[in-house]
Amino acid sequence: MNLRRYLKGKWPLLYIYRKLYYAPKDVPAALGFIFHGTKSPTTFGQRLGLVAAFYKISYRVDCPHAEHELIAIGRQILDLGAGVPGAIVEAGSFHGGSTTKLSLVAKLCDRPLHVFDSFEGMPENREAHGKSIYGREHHFPKGSHAVGLDEVRGNVAKYGDVSRTEFHKGFFSDTMPHFREPVAAACVNVDLVQSTRDCFHYLYPLLSPGGIIVSQDAHFPWIIALLRDDAFWRDELGLSRRPEIPGLGTLKFVTVRK
Repeated sequence: MNLRRYLKGKWPLLYIYRKLYYAPKDVPAALGFIFHGTKSPTTFGQRLGLVAAFYKISYRVDCPHAEHELIAIGRQILDLGAGVPGAIVEAGSFHGGSTTKLSLVAKLCDRPLHVFDSFEGMPENREAHGKSIYGREHHFPKGSHAVGLDEVRGNVAKYGDVSRTEFHKGFFSDTMPHFREPVAAACVNVDLVQSTRDCFHYLYPLLSPGGIIVSQDAHFPWIIALLRDDAFWRDELGLSRRPEIPGLGTLKFVTVRK
């Protein structure tokens, strides 16, 4: 961790450090994806090109995720196939690194990508935060993690496919109620309990059978508590039982399948 602090702001040394640090997970994930087909038809060259693009995007855009994490999400989306109709949705874009990568995944499987973000940072909240399951402190006061729409759209235009990307600016409780399209996959990276609650409340009913919602915040105890809450699934989403969520409590990225 001390080395990370020292390297902060020292690009490209920090990029090299990140790639070396995560190589034991990134390399197997990349090779597993490149050498295996997907239900949405892709060629070896397309899969190789996608992985190469992911690494390039991570060099050009500040990405708080590791390559194996987005490769795993991309692979899940491409493995849905035509039997699971609908768009790809992203909630929470930060600088647009994951947005850019998802736009390329959307291109490969010929789906639209809808991106929801305030582009003004976190909303007002009184949530108590603290350490993740990895022991790092995290706090999300109003306005934190603010990145403007022009920057995010510009990164997608430079390194991804902006032609199939639609941006919805505003807080989730204001924008998502007006969204009506079927959803095949949703990627939720929003940090707050209320924001996560809003995303599941509005997106889960739109999810096609077999579709997925990936929470990228499952390393936070407050998100784990929400996803483990039977009353949340019963009273807010109308489910008779909480769905199985493999890795909940031990992994940062977890998948809920409808």
